[in-house]
Amino acid sequence: MEKKRRAGRIISYAVLILVAIVMLYPLSWMFFASFKHNDEIFQASLLPSVWTLDGYRNGWKGSGQYTYATFFKNTFFMVLPMVAFTVISSSFVAFGFARFKFVGKKFCFALVMGCMMLPNAVMIIPRYIMYRDMGWLDSYLPFIIPCLFGGGSFFIFMFIQFFRGIPRELDESAYVDGCSSFMVYLKIVMPLAKPAVFSAMIFQFMWSWNDFFGPLLYINSVSKYPLALGLRMSMDVNMSVSWNNIIAMALVSTLPLVILFFCAQKYFVEGIAATGIKG
Repeated sequence: MEKKRRAGRIISYAVLILVAIVMLYPLSWMFFASFKHNDEIFQASLLPSVWTLDGYRNGWKGSGQYTYATFFKNTFFMVLPMVAFTVISSSFVAFGFARFKFVGKKFCFALVMGCMMLPNAVMIIPRYIMYRDMGWLDSYLPFIIPCLFGGGSFFIFMFIQFFRGIPRELDESAYVDGCSSFMVYLKIVMPLAKPAVFSAMIFQFMWSWNDFFGPLLYINSVSKYPLALGLRMSMDVNMSVSWNNIIAMALVSTLPLVILFFCAQKYFVEGIAATGIKG
């Protein structure tokens, strides 16, 4: 029996290692390719024959007029408010659904769930027309302002699932001590909801950071381009594409995502587990 368990464990670890290698190979290839010369990028060897930092030095210069420092600044300026406003607004709305009874609650919740199932492609033209009429084109307002009003059905639902797992007795004890509903939300519920908060932060940061279609649709000025459009523009500057520059900058642009995930990994795993089993 012990031999069977040991054999099963060895097979499990072998499969996991194989899957990890397959998953990490593209990132490994991109890392080593960023140190190659441009004419060596698509050769069969994984390691560069001559290590060079030209991809990072030349790639950071961008098109010449705007460097990647500008694209990084624009991306943070767009993404960070989206993350903050999404967490605040979606948790606030979810607290109302999870803790209060009001007229039309079931209908409103059904609308939220219906919006989550609505394809994004259906909303592209109406949103564009609305933002155009409001004068928000070529700005970050089409990305930031909607995050102030719930932040998206997915995040509202995720917070509702987590809040339902927090005992109501804690709320009642706070009410007895004289706390208002807002103070219960701020002092009781939100400190206990750290896993859900970090999960929402990671998801929104990742989706906003990697978004290409949204900025392509609403932003026209190169000076306001985020990283996704900056990388795409690097392929249009010259007829001959400097792949080592693009790969180097693509690798640099993924670092904030990797750092955020590893720093918040503990809370992220707890949030996914809790919101998946409680309700």
